[in-house]
Amino acid sequence: MFGSAQNGVLLAARLLMASALLPTGIARALNVSGFAVTLAGAGCPASNAVATAAVIVQVFGPLAVILGVMPRLTGLAMAGFVAGMAALLHPFWLHAGAAAVTERSFLLADLGLAGAFLMYAMTGPGAWGWQGIFRAGDAPAPAKVAAKVASKAPARAKSTGVKRAGGRAPARAAA
Repeated sequence: MFGSAQNGVLLAARLLMASALLPTGIARALNVSGFAVTLAGAGCPASNAVATAAVIVQVFGPLAVILGVMPRLTGLAMAGFVAGMAALLHPFWLHAGAAAVTERSFLLADLGLAGAFLMYAMTGPGAWGWQGIFRAGDAPAPAKVAAKVASKAPARAKSTGVKRAGGRAPARAAA
């Protein structure tokens, strides 16, 4: 894939990854204490602190992914967060029958999302992230680039008045 098609796919991937976490993060932000009770029920120590930290990560992490801010750090942090929460909230090994199958499916889906965040950490946001947008605005016009290159050309020692093709200096005659 080339150019804008690749950037469009990377943007779509970022939006899809963020959409898997942001709505739940907002819902949990509106009821942090309820989420802390859920974590305490799962056996999490210091559930209030973990719930608060998880809400911060789950709201601001996807926003950073959407914007393409610090992709390596954000991607690795989000992958670790998703994998850790998946193991904590979906312990399929404690269930039997249909509940075990359901919890295992949720765990594997979350691990797949963690893999997507790892791929984001390695590939980056593409040109349609916040840095790419600002970088595109700073790009010089082609005429300015050509003038800048021409001004840095080496000065010629003597001009013979003969114009050569390609702008090269005339060759010296052998003695």
